[in-house]
Amino acid sequence: MSAKIISGTEIAKQIREELKKEIVELKERHGVTPGLATVLVGDDPASKVYVGQKEKSCSNLGIYSERIDLSGNISEEKLLLLIEKLNKDSRIHGILVQLPLPKQINESRVICAIDPAKDVDGFHPVNIGKMVIGEKCFLPCTPHGILELLARSGVQTEGAEVVVVGRSNIVGKPVLNLMLQKRPAGNATVTLCHTKTKDLAFHTKRADILIVATGYPKTVTGDMVKEGVVVIDVGVNRIGKTPEGKAILVGDVDFESVKEKAAAITPVPGGVGPMTIVMLMKNTIQAAKNTI
Repeated sequence: MSAKIISGTEIAKQIREELKKEIVELKERHGVTPGLATVLVGDDPASKVYVGQKEKSCSNLGIYSERIDLSGNISEEKLLLLIEKLNKDSRIHGILVQLPLPKQINESRVICAIDPAKDVDGFHPVNIGKMVIGEKCFLPCTPHGILELLARSGVQTEGAEVVVVGRSNIVGKPVLNLMLQKRPAGNATVTLCHTKTKDLAFHTKRADILIVATGYPKTVTGDMVKEGVVVIDVGVNRIGKTPEGKAILVGDVDFESVKEKAAAITPVPGGVGPMTIVMLMKNTIQAAKNTI
């Protein structure tokens, strides 16, 4: 058996078509153009790529985009003043500060400085708190994208044994909370594993749905999963370059061995990545709607 490929690229394309209609309606009926500001501090190559992808997505959809590139040695005070200015800018509905930030800047302070109504990343403590208790809020983009992948692929989550590997604030903890809730792509029984989990394979072998977000290639291999599992691989790891100089990207799951046992699996690239960006666009549009 070989797994069905869950294409984030295709599902993100479907969602983009839905969002285009929402944007046209916002412009024509209310005279509102959704606006997103992206702030890039320093010259981290991966961050530059991510911000570039977000800009391109805004352009394709018709979202107003403002990119602000700052020096890596900027002071925390100056960055906070910029965020305050963006909070007051009526053209900007969403603010995204690309992480990680340089060491002299406190990430938590920066996230807390963003107006929760413009926190389209879903990282502000106000939005995180609302998410945990199931209130309406901006959901973190990658976990939200994972739920959409599962729902739109027809994966049954209600009553399923879900195992999440990785406990980050960006993926592991939010996806745990969302999949526990009485909601579409939720109502599951969820186990969270991490670096101190004893016998990781014991847990991963129980999973009907396995979500892996560790940041390390081949964390999960074929002998660690059961037949018929659905696997969502969140990781993107650069492990070298092709002879042509192109980066070789792999996930946190050993794709080749796991796909022989899985019922369905996301590829890397082309799985969770495109979903993260499209959910950011969705949050930005929602932020604009909230101002009407």
